[in-house]
Amino acid sequence: MSEACSQPSLAQYLITSVTLALAEDVGTGDLTAELVPADQRARARIVTREACVVCGQPWCDEVLRQIDDSIEVHWQCSEGQSAHAEQILCEILGPARSVLTAERTVLNFMQLLSATATAARRYVAAVAGTRATILDTRKTLPGLRLAQKYAVQIGGGQNHRIGLFDAILIKENHILSAGGITAAVRTAIERDHDVLIEVEVETLEQLKEGLASGAHRLLLDNFSLTDMNRAVILRGERRANMALEASGGITLDTVRSIADTGVDFISIGALTKDVAAIDLSMRFELLDN
Repeated sequence: MSEACSQPSLAQYLITSVTLALAEDVGTGDLTAELVPADQRARARIVTREACVVCGQPWCDEVLRQIDDSIEVHWQCSEGQSAHAEQILCEILGPARSVLTAERTVLNFMQLLSATATAARRYVAAVAGTRATILDTRKTLPGLRLAQKYAVQIGGGQNHRIGLFDAILIKENHILSAGGITAAVRTAIERDHDVLIEVEVETLEQLKEGLASGAHRLLLDNFSLTDMNRAVILRGERRANMALEASGGITLDTVRSIADTGVDFISIGALTKDVAAIDLSMRFELLDN
């Protein structure tokens, strides 16, 4: 199992997410697999039809373990490795019925997580040599947040907050409801949660207030490059140790120019929201009994 998946909470989440996936797919039993002789054995190979960053091996292993712990899986690449089209990722040996039952759930996890890791790797490569760190967001598939955030890490990115419980991000509607940036940050500091306090700002005037507010980080929401450059200058003049994060409609075509402004973080919802699954297939071969 990858080091990024070794935390107890994530390890338990992995088991739970696989259990839920199998419950919705297998239910009370695989009726089609019952057509195969019980003693028939098979060899299956997972192949990628396109270049990708391989991700999801812990989920594959757990699916196979829960289906039938007699199944053997032999990985021919490592988690996070770049694979080329038509490369064999692993070989699976076991009862044909069990492997057939596991096929779709294994591929579903791996095609999604490999897609997320591949997208993250592309963005990280695009900003190489700058100070910018690529972050994910909370724009994840419901129930699969930790899995997708794991994949972002495998791709070389870093995680923003996991949920509403582990950081404070004061956005437009919070600012309106709490009585302004200064009031919202003051309340956050008074509550002393010992977590990141970040404020989303949409104008340079809000930026100036944010710089004086006591927040730890400012999120520059849909700033133009001109205003982003100005924000970095104002930060240097007024509060040099405050981190700046860019966000809003960022693409591979624009991320480098944004990184070159000198912001510290760039958060990208597309890493987890707009992923197109990697095209994987499982090729089957029957073995003599």
